[in-house]
Amino acid sequence: MNELNTYFNQFNHISDEAIKAIADISKPVKIKKKQDLQSIGHTCRTIYFLKKGVARIYYYNDEIEITECFAFENAIIARVESLFTGKPSRKAIQMIEDSELIGINSPKLFELYDKFPEIERLFRKIFESAYVDTVNRVESIQFHSAEERYNTLLKESPNVLQRVPLKYIASYLGITQVSLSRIRGIR
Repeated sequence: MNELNTYFNQFNHISDEAIKAIADISKPVKIKKKQDLQSIGHTCRTIYFLKKGVARIYYYNDEIEITECFAFENAIIARVESLFTGKPSRKAIQMIEDSELIGINSPKLFELYDKFPEIERLFRKIFESAYVDTVNRVESIQFHSAEERYNTLLKESPNVLQRVPLKYIASYLGITQVSLSRIRGIR
């Protein structure tokens, strides 16, 4: 839980009592490379903190697999559209490496909001940050070239090329692997 508490402190410091309350509704999760942490059609009821490994959220569009985002160590990953609506998701979370996570039971977490307003404030800030990241991602797709998106990805995640297969990177950038090879050749 130390890594999780350090992560929380980036957003909002919470009391030891609140940390214990979150620990009580959390459990360690280990999952192997290439396995889905949550599959398509599953209703998200767990928020995951990634201690070790790499994950991606993906979906299918006309039978083409699309990578929506990546998560590396010390990040939260969840399918928030399902988490907040209670509906099954059309997206999945897959592990790219053998991974260790902390799973936080979201219905129990939401129950803690009334008892610990500091927890509600913390997760509001975490979800606000994720929302801003999503808006930035959409704007990146709208306003930047594939090469600019590639350079931004390398800047934000310098070891992505060593840890993530190129087919997932190309999909994330919205280009083919051939186009990605051309961009990489320019550098």
